[in-house]
Amino acid sequence: MFDAPVETWYLWVGLALASATAVGVAATLPRAPPPDAAGAAATVDSVAASAHQTTGLHPLSAERARIGPYRLWLSEDGETGHATFAYGPVTPVRRDTALWDVLHGTPPERAFGTPADFQRAAADARDRTPEWRSRERLTIRRVSWEGVDVTLVG
Repeated sequence: MFDAPVETWYLWVGLALASATAVGVAATLPRAPPPDAAGAAATVDSVAASAHQTTGLHPLSAERARIGPYRLWLSEDGETGHATFAYGPVTPVRRDTALWDVLHGTPPERAFGTPADFQRAAADARDRTPEWRSRERLTIRRVSWEGVDVTLVG
């Protein structure tokens, strides 16, 4: 009794609009979850929280990574995941710098003249704007040298 007849034109227009809306919503859903930034941040935090000089590695399954003093971003196929460090600030390290050498095992006293130089280089690295870089893994190293405690991430 209260049903609309099937021949009613507005019923077909409404059905077409509802179908188009459903297809549009389905097309905008992400195809894959964002990269696991929380796992990488947990590895950084475990090294940063250590009471001793420690080194850690974390493999990344993302195309690009951006590291800041308090946060990490990972990007893969247009999806971006991010996580905040619980034990920040950390020092993001760029390639071909003295900090990069320290990150990969060079003692800080060989890479820098004084602890003040080391501390200044770490502060300058933390002040830079984070940039996207391609990475296969994160290397994390906690270094202490005559009162200068730094967590290097690169």
